[in-house]
Amino acid sequence: MKLKEGFILRELCGENIVVATGEASQSFNGMIRSNETAKFIFDQLMQETTEEEIVAAMAKEYEAPKEVLEEDVHALIQTIREAGILDE
Repeated sequence: MKLKEGFILRELCGENIVVATGEASQSFNGMIRSNETAKFIFDQLMQETTEEEIVAAMAKEYEAPKEVLEEDVHALIQTIREAGILDE
């Protein structure tokens, strides 16, 4: 899975946002604001990956129990999936 083509992650005025560009903006005309943890997950989703790979990458970056990382990753991926911007 990965973010659909046409979605980019940028920092704007100190905030991390995901926006649609090109054809993607025809079906998604909003923006997603994210904190640093969500930015990390979005960065992982710029290329093909799995939930398990994202959790493993987060475990190397953050000191948190694996169960918490799994819950956070799963919750954000569900939100992205519901927004229709995840290519699976």
